[in-house]
Amino acid sequence: MNVGTSDAALLASEPRGILAPPYRAATVGMVALISLIAFEALAVTTAMPTVARDLDGLKAYALAFGGVLATSVIGMTLSGHWSDRNGPAPAMWTGLTGFVAGLLIAGFAHDMPTLLVGRLVQGLGAGCLSPALYVIVGRLYPDVLRPKVFAAFSAGWVVPALIGPALSGAIVEHVGWRWVFLGMPVLAIPAAAALRGALRSLGKPTGKAGIDTRRRMARAVGAALGVCLLFVAGQEHGWLAAAMLAPALVLLLTCGRRLLPAGTLRAARGLPAVIALRGVAASAFFGTEAFLPLAFAREHGLSPMWSGIGISVGAIGWFSGSWYQGHYAKVSRQTLIRRGTAMMVVGVVVASLSTFAWMPVSASVAGWLLTGLGMGMLYGTLAVLALSMSAEHEQGANSSALQLCEALMVATTLAIGGSLFAALLDLSHTAAFAANFAITVTLAVLGTVVARRTEARAAP
Repeated sequence: MNVGTSDAALLASEPRGILAPPYRAATVGMVALISLIAFEALAVTTAMPTVARDLDGLKAYALAFGGVLATSVIGMTLSGHWSDRNGPAPAMWTGLTGFVAGLLIAGFAHDMPTLLVGRLVQGLGAGCLSPALYVIVGRLYPDVLRPKVFAAFSAGWVVPALIGPALSGAIVEHVGWRWVFLGMPVLAIPAAAALRGALRSLGKPTGKAGIDTRRRMARAVGAALGVCLLFVAGQEHGWLAAAMLAPALVLLLTCGRRLLPAGTLRAARGLPAVIALRGVAASAFFGTEAFLPLAFAREHGLSPMWSGIGISVGAIGWFSGSWYQGHYAKVSRQTLIRRGTAMMVVGVVVASLSTFAWMPVSASVAGWLLTGLGMGMLYGTLAVLALSMSAEHEQGANSSALQLCEALMVATTLAIGGSLFAALLDLSHTAAFAANFAITVTLAVLGTVVARRTEARAAP
């Protein structure tokens, strides 16, 4: 059964779930793709030290990660434009082609430059996939089912977060790091094939988006260069790091803000605040997560295994919060947002107290669980709101903006936090951790302010 736009009212009135016959293949295909992208990202993090050693590429270590994020910015921008102009199919298939091609190039690489090329192509493809998946959700599923779809997306991230590092470590140790890359296409292609029916039913959207493509892509390239500079600056020290950080931030501010809807940086009421909150909340979460394992190890003497278990609690919380907002919440989306941001403030504050040796690790882990619960309630809710506030021909651009804001703000937060940490580490470990966590606590508090502005203005 093809599900077109004309069927939306009929399907919305029927008591169907996301695994009902009209949606089953699309749901399974999308969740499988998200799980594979998540597993690959975590697996590469585990494998990259071995890769850099084998290919004599330690100096390019940062670009192996930063380059993927940078080209994903370009991919997200392209995907949003194509989806609003021609439907999500071109962006989906282009993204899949780039993702698989990048994996193959990296898997067969015999030197670090070739591997970097593969990673750049891979990032471009993954960036194209993400907004296209959101557009499929917006156009295929009725409003009542969208929270459940995004809860399923969260589930697609949780399992790789729990087993990915251990499984990829076993692959690297017993089979070889190349199979971290080469094994993914075998699974990604069948997952994407499950979406063929849904994509055929979703043609060009009604309405016409007024987008200056050339200027938008030039800004995307500028923002991507800024992301690359941020990652490289994070590997340097002293004046060289500062010299690279300044132009990176300028590029991100001047180019990045023009990729987002007007008013996003000042969290104007409605859609701009929704997009801004996605970036603020993600920055608070991932900025804390980046340094929490190190605080557990340095200040409390935890082994890598126990530090990893403590961090995985946040992923469990995220999934639980997302499942709650998708299946059990009986309150408004704005209420979920306010509760989620409040939980994040308390959670980040408690987790960040792991900076001090007197703070029980169990209490910090409980704080991190609370942070994950709040983030889970927020993440899917913001996606649902962004789609509900978008006309059909704007869903691609706004889904792209949602993810662009997250990517750019997280990269900036990690770069600034990492630079402060490195600058203060010789002075005091406590000061270094406190400086980074002060940023994430501030962002969490800022989230509660932005949350009050996410409700759309009433029609006059």
